[in-house]
Amino acid sequence: MAARIERLVTSGQFSLDGGTWDVDNNVWLVGDDHEVVVIDAAHDADAIAAAVGDRRLTAIVCTHAHNDHIDAAPALADRTGATIWLHPDDLPLWKQTHPDRDPDAHLLDGQVIEAAGADLRVLHTPGHAPGAVCLYDPGLGAVFTGDTLFKGGPGATGRSFSHFPTIVDSIRDRLLTLPPGTKVLTGHGDDTTIGAEAPHLQEWIDRGH
Repeated sequence: MAARIERLVTSGQFSLDGGTWDVDNNVWLVGDDHEVVVIDAAHDADAIAAAVGDRRLTAIVCTHAHNDHIDAAPALADRTGATIWLHPDDLPLWKQTHPDRDPDAHLLDGQVIEAAGADLRVLHTPGHAPGAVCLYDPGLGAVFTGDTLFKGGPGATGRSFSHFPTIVDSIRDRLLTLPPGTKVLTGHGDDTTIGAEAPHLQEWIDRGH
């Protein structure tokens, strides 16, 4: 059975640099009827566990370590035995939310996370956060971009640990080189495609965000 993609939207709060905002997050599940991987365990371990159901959850992959993308990861891992994966450059951010719990394993650029026939290749795409990653599977025709690329432009870079020129480089060199038909499945909001976003790169550079 081929892997499929499911989306769950959870709600909570994002906090950084002394501010707090209400947010809706996309939680992505990739797998089949037997096993599944979760991308970004946001806000609600119960809701995510319900979406997983009786399938084996093999991995919780964090696109980055802002609290709204990782707050439910330890509880979900404890419940299911899944491995929490995070790029090591985001450990300082992770520690702001989970000071007493480390991720279980470190993501590396080029690594492949397998799930039910899907092969999610790790693309290190810093800028929104130092350890931000995207996950690309040509077989699924999709890239999971976390908060690196959205419909309409790059993720925010106005807070600690972020850098606009770096995110532009990541998008230009790692994402816009993917096939134009590739679905862009984001950390918040609606999906888009590489082909829909690529023509606007210079506009984003000119506006500075």
